[in-house]
Amino acid sequence: MKDRTLKILATLSLPSVAGLHAGQLTTSIEIPRLDVAEYHRPYVAAWIESEERQLVANLAVWYDTEMADREGETWLKDLRQWWRKGGRSLELPVDGVTGPTKPVGTHELSIDLDQTAMAERRTGEYYFVVEASREVGGRELLRIPFQWTENPSLQGEANGERELGKVTLNISE
Repeated sequence: MKDRTLKILATLSLPSVAGLHAGQLTTSIEIPRLDVAEYHRPYVAAWIESEERQLVANLAVWYDTEMADREGETWLKDLRQWWRKGGRSLELPVDGVTGPTKPVGTHELSIDLDQTAMAERRTGEYYFVVEASREVGGRELLRIPFQWTENPSLQGEANGERELGKVTLNISE
């Protein structure tokens, strides 16, 4: 699997005093059309991690939620980085985080950071991470580094090579 860390300078408004508004995170995640004999929708996880690469906040986990006996959860371990960082300790499904797999196309996600662990974070370096894994396919991981600062906005993007297409990140007040 390729771990591509993109060098993107980004800034974000983060409260220096608890109780202030942390901001709104908006992202688009593209699932590309692949020309393969057997296609399965990818499982996808999106999260924020610290500079030390510790999981800070789960933002989305898309997997087969319709399988009998919750069998779809069995394959979440194929999202290897997310699984090791904290996925295996979650009680699934997670309200506001868990969702079904997505078809080919661009999918928007909007999250009020006040409702996540990011509301308590201080300035520093962080990563927005998206990982995808597909049955009879591959895995791909994209990291968009950013700095939490007193500046009120952040924009970044990354482009996958196979399992993920373009991923954009926008954080605003």
